[in-house]
Amino acid sequence: MRVDYSELAKTIAALTEGETDEVALMATVTCEVHHSDDRFDWTGFYRVTAPELLKIGPYQGGHGCLQIPFARGVCGAAARTGETQLVADVDAFDGHIACASSTRSELVLPVRNAAGEVIAVFDLDSDQPDAFTQSDADALETLLNDVFAR
Repeated sequence: MRVDYSELAKTIAALTEGETDEVALMATVTCEVHHSDDRFDWTGFYRVTAPELLKIGPYQGGHGCLQIPFARGVCGAAARTGETQLVADVDAFDGHIACASSTRSELVLPVRNAAGEVIAVFDLDSDQPDAFTQSDADALETLLNDVFAR
């Protein structure tokens, strides 16, 4: 099953209309995205809770790391640079943090609020190598912007 991003965006927009609580929004986005595609083994948010620190937020899948400093891993790189990280092979990513040994590829997107500040990162892991495409990244960037930067 491959995700239909147009339908996914419509569903999430309908479910989150009028909601302003970031955790409620994150929980809903995580659930809908996670169940939209078989490639997504772990899907969730790491929230910026202190300077240079991410803490786990709503997620679906096995356990995740509780804290990730901006200086470490794929999630840290997305938070630190404010740029999407599309990693075809996590073993080739210098400083990758193996929260789950089954993860082969990863897509991590910075999440910005209406002021343009990075408030979290959205992390998708797959047990398949090279599971994510630039099209996935582009569609999810738009979806996250529509939900969190409104």
